[in-house]
Amino acid sequence: MGKPLLYEILEKPATSCVIGICSAIWFYIQKKNIGYSHVGLSYETSIEGHHWRIITSAFSHISVLHLVFNMSALWSLGVVEQLGNMGLGVAYYLQYTLVLVVLSGVLVLGMYHVLIQRFKVEYFRRVTAVGYSCVVFGWMTILAVKQPSSKLDLFGFLSLPISFAPFESLIFTSIIVPQASFLGHLSGIITGYAIAWGLIHGMNNYWGVSMLGWTALMFVFSLKRSGACDFNFLEIESVTDPSLPSVRFMASD
Repeated sequence: MGKPLLYEILEKPATSCVIGICSAIWFYIQKKNIGYSHVGLSYETSIEGHHWRIITSAFSHISVLHLVFNMSALWSLGVVEQLGNMGLGVAYYLQYTLVLVVLSGVLVLGMYHVLIQRFKVEYFRRVTAVGYSCVVFGWMTILAVKQPSSKLDLFGFLSLPISFAPFESLIFTSIIVPQASFLGHLSGIITGYAIAWGLIHGMNNYWGVSMLGWTALMFVFSLKRSGACDFNFLEIESVTDPSLPSVRFMASD
């Protein structure tokens, strides 16, 4: 008999919080009838300044099956939180989840740019990526390197050797879900290997909080400048270098 659900939630607090956030966002999107094109990440919206979509695309899902599949895989990967003796643990999980969200989003936009500008593949101009898959594939890859004997359990009955899971899942999802973002998944795998092999390292609580703060700041600026959301208390003015914003907080009347 397995452990009680409450006990497992307490063992995986960060994973449980992420699942709760993604589920709440899905319910909100459904209630408000928001299309994934309004929150997803695409090349066209990025060049229009909608960089905030790097964050919203990661935590949004198209359907309940999309949500359940990603969250089921994430729940299994939450074992990272319990591997503090291997240098992983809760803090590591939170710090590098942020890295995976941001860098995989930036990387997929870079791939789109090369394919569109260098190889003239205009199809990728319209592709919209959405879902937590990039982070799931990233953690799959990190565990495949650091804990190759682990298993990835899906839906409580399907079990995959973690050492092969990233590329097995990449091929599997591309076959059964042709509209899935192959490049989005691949960007998660690449970022995951960069973290697992130590190419991206040195994250600690200080750098994690700093990165979170800058990400939140850029998120708000991007929303403001793209016109997606009007923050009446915040005004952005150009300075000598037009690419650098000057911020002024406005007193409310």
